[in-house]
Amino acid sequence: MTWRAQQVPVDHPPVKSGGVGVLIVNLGTPDAPTPAAVKRYLAEFLSDPRVIEIPQIVWQPILRAIILNTRPRKSARAYAKVWTDDGSPLAAITRSQAEGLQQRLGSQVLVRHAMRYGQPAIADELAALMEQGCERILLAPLYPQYCAATTASVFDKIAQALAQMRWQPSLRTLPPYHDDPIHIEALASDLSRQIDALAFEPEVLLLSFHGMPRRTLDLGDPYHCHCRKTARLLGERLERKGVRIVTSFQSRFGRARWLEPATDATLLAEARAGTRRIAIAAPGFAADCVETLEELAIVGREQFTAAGGEHFAALSCLNTSDAGMNMLETLIRRELSGWI
Repeated sequence: MTWRAQQVPVDHPPVKSGGVGVLIVNLGTPDAPTPAAVKRYLAEFLSDPRVIEIPQIVWQPILRAIILNTRPRKSARAYAKVWTDDGSPLAAITRSQAEGLQQRLGSQVLVRHAMRYGQPAIADELAALMEQGCERILLAPLYPQYCAATTASVFDKIAQALAQMRWQPSLRTLPPYHDDPIHIEALASDLSRQIDALAFEPEVLLLSFHGMPRRTLDLGDPYHCHCRKTARLLGERLERKGVRIVTSFQSRFGRARWLEPATDATLLAEARAGTRRIAIAAPGFAADCVETLEELAIVGREQFTAAGGEHFAALSCLNTSDAGMNMLETLIRRELSGWI
């Protein structure tokens, strides 16, 4: 008897199989803008050896005794400034991106979303896709620029989840898309739309990327180069006469030397040098979050105007804009080629 001719035993449990899934992943967020919730989130985030590359035997006492007793209250105040009726902006936008992709891709693919830290957890969402019969899954970290602290950390978490699974899916991963023409075009189109809608013409467009310790570059992480290439290609594509493109890095933490120039220092330097009109964008973020909505849009504005600047605009990330969703759909469909 051939395999095709065999009958499934009557007592065999029902199993779904043959499906294709997509799991989009972003960094994460606390469950609430409270010190307790932020403390839980930071405990997970700052315990990741990809994020803090200090031996855990040295780092954990510092984290538990000092940082988790001081930083959560300050961070909770920042989250409270941008929290919405739908919760964390990052969580709400990522959920909407997944829902939008599901509508665009149709019933042949099941799309879910997860966070590297916090909820929904990567392991839970991977298991949910398998339970729905998705034997082939595209893992899509929404980090345009590769960084060990972000992209590689997602892969680490996936590997931990796979280690607990008897029946593992076949996996593909979305490559970094920092220099992909589709990504550059989406950024240029959406930022141009936003700049055209401003009540002033900026003298400077500041492209702010999340910072990393300088030693990560020295150790071979391509993140700095990816950010610089995104900025260069975007500047070439925008071609806005009279607008100077400047690149910087935000969110410094601790005493180590970080990638430079720093965004806060750049805002002060521009204002003191006579720049009066500035727009700031964050092309390393797929969705707006506390780093863009509070650190750039609120604190950045205060820093720039206090130093003499007059007009300031924080431009939105791609989020669920037409340009952003068209880009995501195109990238996802390309990586699903042969599966659907």
